[in-house]
Amino acid sequence: MSESPIAPQSAAGAAGAIRIVLVGTQHPGNIGAAARAMKTMGLSRLVLVSPEKPLDDTAYRRSAGAEDVLDRAPVYATLAEAVADCRMVLGCTARSRRVQLEQLEPDAAAQRALQVTAEGPVAIVFGRERTGLTNEELQLCHASVHIPSDPAFSSLNLAAAVQVLAYEVRLAVLAADPAPAEPLPPDAQPATHEQLEGFFAQLAQTLDEIDFHKGRSPDSAMRKLRRLFVRTGLTAHEVRLLRGVLADAQRMARLAGAAGKGPLSP
Repeated sequence: MSESPIAPQSAAGAAGAIRIVLVGTQHPGNIGAAARAMKTMGLSRLVLVSPEKPLDDTAYRRSAGAEDVLDRAPVYATLAEAVADCRMVLGCTARSRRVQLEQLEPDAAAQRALQVTAEGPVAIVFGRERTGLTNEELQLCHASVHIPSDPAFSSLNLAAAVQVLAYEVRLAVLAADPAPAEPLPPDAQPATHEQLEGFFAQLAQTLDEIDFHKGRSPDSAMRKLRRLFVRTGLTAHEVRLLRGVLADAQRMARLAGAAGKGPLSP
């Protein structure tokens, strides 16, 4: 189930291209409260990823008028599926992890999100109430968002965290220039999250086939390469070009391997 990209006509319209993604939510009431927080700030695109329990009466009661946001919320099995068509994915996290991502304050994240909606949908992702997002899920994000709460008592509930980000998006909308964005030419269309992940998977496979790592763990190199390519803002056309280069490299590696297994020359 995939949402179509939106071509925003104004800052308010751009907010419609921002989706709030809740991953592995444990309590349906928190989903309802998050929907209410969104609607008060003009956001309506809620996406659920593998919630532990389905929406129930508690969720609808706590939505307090945002029942329509809950009714329209699609449910996905994985975060990768939920953000496959997104141009940018921002992961909200409360603590530093091994996944090295650019870290944004909520106001900077909201402004960046609003700007990127000219190119395609943007996801702001929130993790589980107790444990947040896993390192694997954060690896799918282009940047992290940290709410600078008091270190002595830093825990925000899910709806409160959503409210902070939704409020910052609202401020960014109110401050933005309402002029419509110029449409991008076909060869400048940005790569979707799904296209980038396909490229990264092929890149990892190619590096293995050409023995790039030479016995070392591939994780560190792939993290650095992911950050490098994410920073460049690849277009869909550029991803296709790079994948063509990788396909030729893979073909040559296989030919070389086959030749090495042939009979010895006299």
